[in-house]
Amino acid sequence: MVSDDVLTDIADGVGTITLNRPDRRNALSDGMIEGLTLALKDMEASLDVGAIVLTGAGGAFCSGGDVQDFHEQGGEGAGSTEVDQVAVVQQRRDQEETVGRIYRCRKPVLASISGAVAGAGIGLALAADLRIGSPRTVFATAFGAVGLAGDYGVAWLLDRLVGPAKARELMFLNPRIRGEECLALGLINWVVPEEELELRTSEIAAQLANGPSHALDGMKQNLLRAPHEDLTTSMSVEVPLHKATGLTEDHVAAVRAFVAKEKPTFPIGWHGDTA
Repeated sequence: MVSDDVLTDIADGVGTITLNRPDRRNALSDGMIEGLTLALKDMEASLDVGAIVLTGAGGAFCSGGDVQDFHEQGGEGAGSTEVDQVAVVQQRRDQEETVGRIYRCRKPVLASISGAVAGAGIGLALAADLRIGSPRTVFATAFGAVGLAGDYGVAWLLDRLVGPAKARELMFLNPRIRGEECLALGLINWVVPEEELELRTSEIAAQLANGPSHALDGMKQNLLRAPHEDLTTSMSVEVPLHKATGLTEDHVAAVRAFVAKEKPTFPIGWHGDTA
């Protein structure tokens, strides 16, 4: 644990990262960004981790930038009349090491979202492969409410998940989108009762962690490329990955179990890297 603002745990192939500033609804801090960056690096590299869960402590996921800090320092620009280019470089790095790393992670990432997710926190949530929430889940872009244009990839991710028109509505007007509406829009994959959120998160994460990691790795690579390639290119590139997974013990075990009408058993943890 690098920072008290981020807690980590690894159990039964699942690595859990908990954003831990409940008194500020898990608003971002320097310590949180540093801790999240290192936790993501460690869990992506760990052979003991087959899937990653990202969640927040204290009934919120992440409320984005710390508005109280903005207020105390005279705004995000600390009262300056010119953009701090050093700060630009640092934030670009921070965004790539958090949202970018979640999005590109070779292992499945599941965001478990209780309560509020706003501003940059939406970037962290939407960068995950899958999202689960409850009726208490509330999305709000919130940038306009504090006079900011938006960061942490939120506009890009919203555009791809909900389409250009809805993304503009969410960015410009900042409505509060709750659980079932989040589900209907595709912002989350499941809505479960709040009291079942932790259990259902664990079940999904366990299924991912106990799944065929070679195949999941290849699927993720194909899905990441798909929006940027035409069909012919995508089909051409996916063939070597598909053939590579056909050489793995995971594939042989799965075929054997399929023919026997049994549930396949795969090694817990990470055994991917089909590149």
